[in-house]
Amino acid sequence: MPQSAAGSRDLYAVLGVSTRATSAEIKAAYRALVKQHHPDAGGGDDTILALNAAWEVLGDGERRRRYDGHRALVAATSVATASATAAAATAAATAAATEAARAARRPAPRSGGDDDGLLLTWLQQVYAPIDRLLGQVINPFPAQLRELAADPYDDQLMEAFCAFLAQSQAKIEKVEALFGSRPCPASAKGFGLSLYHCLSQVKDALQELERYTMGYVDGYLHDGREMLRDAKQRRSRLKQERRGLEL
Repeated sequence: MPQSAAGSRDLYAVLGVSTRATSAEIKAAYRALVKQHHPDAGGGDDTILALNAAWEVLGDGERRRRYDGHRALVAATSVATASATAAAATAAATAAATEAARAARRPAPRSGGDDDGLLLTWLQQVYAPIDRLLGQVINPFPAQLRELAADPYDDQLMEAFCAFLAQSQAKIEKVEALFGSRPCPASAKGFGLSLYHCLSQVKDALQELERYTMGYVDGYLHDGREMLRDAKQRRSRLKQERRGLEL
């Protein structure tokens, strides 16, 4: 295994790709090696850990650029760099979640005291399209999972599942934009918070499922499935609560 100047294994060599490999080539190489060395196929934990460490850097555009620019130094401190980046991402996500929760609690500006009109507008222009998009992610998931379960190591089945996840991620981005487009009326503060928790559950579930596709770790699949199941139940309760708000 090639070594860097700092004595660490070269990450490109770990995945068996050249330094000019495209993102698609790196992803394909990683997935193929994980399938080959997965514990279910008789592989060792050390190999899987090395593959995961290489993917965490080379699979992320920004991290790869830093690794290429300071290859000798970053090779010796790749674990610390990855941890710092993950912590920064977690902090950013927490800040975004806090702001979104505050937005849900923030009273809407009143217009001539017509709070009922504001609520109806919010339900029609914010909640309704959000609910439709969430349904387009939650409802097809069981069928998508059944298809993948036929053979998770089949490249075509996995690519189809990854395409579903990518489409679902795009829908959740629209959901987040809609949620932040108009403040929730004060009379529906609790409803707005429940809606935010629902979309957060779906977003977190997709992240867990994406992690599963990268390393075939069953824990990620289980967590993602359970999160979507809970989100489905919460979505059903929201539909019932909406009828009460419109009375």
